Amino acid sequence: MAILEIEHLNKAYGPNKALSDVSLSIPEGGIFGLLGPNGAGKTTLIRIINQIIEADQGQVLFKGEKLHPKHISRIGYLPEERGLYKKMKVWDQLIYFARLKGMPAATAKEKVTYWLKKMDINSWKDKRIDDLSKGMAQKVQFISTIIHEPELLILDEPFSGFDPINAEIIKDEILELRDKGITLVLSTHRMESVELLCDQIAMIHKSYKILEGSLEDIKQQFRPNKYKVSLISSDDSLPLEFGAHLKNGVATFTLPLGQNSPNQLLLKMMSYGEVVSFQEILPSMEEIFIQQVKEYSNE
Repeated sequence: MAILEIEHLNKAYGPNKALSDVSLSIPEGGIFGLLGPNGAGKTTLIRIINQIIEADQGQVLFKGEKLHPKHISRIGYLPEERGLYKKMKVWDQLIYFARLKGMPAATAKEKVTYWLKKMDINSWKDKRIDDLSKGMAQKVQFISTIIHEPELLILDEPFSGFDPINAEIIKDEILELRDKGITLVLSTHRMESVELLCDQIAMIHKSYKILEGSLEDIKQQFRPNKYKVSLISSDDSLPLEFGAHLKNGVATFTLPLGQNSPNQLLLKMMSYGEVVSFQEILPSMEEIFIQQVKEYSNE
């Protein structure tokens, strides 16, 4: 079941198209990656989902219902441009955001206490935001986004500003939220995060959706049909065109599948020596991202 159906969205700012007939289906209960270079239209799409701006054409359905202000409390949004009140104390700020989402005062206090301890920042609760480091403030912003445990959580560059240790903490929290059944939309330029976290992705470029599907299916779609082979050559007579690299008696090289099946290619390689590794090469999401952006930029 889809938690969010985006149907033929169009949005322009004067003569500039931000979204051109974009349709997406975001399944419930997983992590959906929203990819694209700067200026592609991702932020516009996120703002429409959050009802910050309206589309010129098209509609968004939340669990089958046309998006309505009543759905705001069921959605959490962490914007790339963080929005904390710099003169407020951490505790007061988190209570304020929890109450803003409709949480009763007693529940808000309970949840804020829980999250401050969970994120190991309880000692900061009486500090003002402008007294915190960027990383500390990012943690507070993250808590303010998830405090009401929304059904749909949209994170725009959630790892921005974090050192590796705190980025790992946020990654673990994202996975824990997913395991609780919360649907997450992750908008990021960090392809390693996409590889690690996302089940489904969509890519937007120059206002158009150019790619959508499961991570596995998309990798299969762009597979180059090449195999990396490592073998112990029996007589050092590998063809020069293999371009083999020899190290500690093991020759490693890459070959196209060509007209062969994988089994046929493997049998051929066994005739050259003892095969110690035979692995299909699949493109990384970073390689697919760069390839697709270049391809559509040249159209």
